[in-house]
Amino acid sequence: DGGQGGLGGIIAKFQQAGLGDVVGSWVGHGANQPVSGDQLTNVLGADTMATLAEKLGMSQGDAAGQLSNILPGLIDKLTPHGEAPAGGLGNAGDLMGMLGGLLQK
Repeated sequence: DGGQGGLGGIIAKFQQAGLGDVVGSWVGHGANQPVSGDQLTNVLGADTMATLAEKLGMSQGDAAGQLSNILPGLIDKLTPHGEAPAGGLGNAGDLMGMLGGLLQK
């Protein structure tokens, strides 16, 4: 993940992919903008989505679709004050594991 992990790394990936306004809506106050499964695959990378899908025992498209429904609300809840915590929230592996656990429920 380019040395950037956790929540800050995910936010940076969205910004680099031209979706800073979308992820900004999740972090900030107000309504969360939607994201598509294809957009998530572009942001996180096909390899990451394939690994997550394999762990969940579902297709990459299904995993991306479910993640697109969960991620906006999750990031919104992790940033209650409208910004990412200064200390971060673990690394990308921790967050992907958390997301995998949510998708399995």
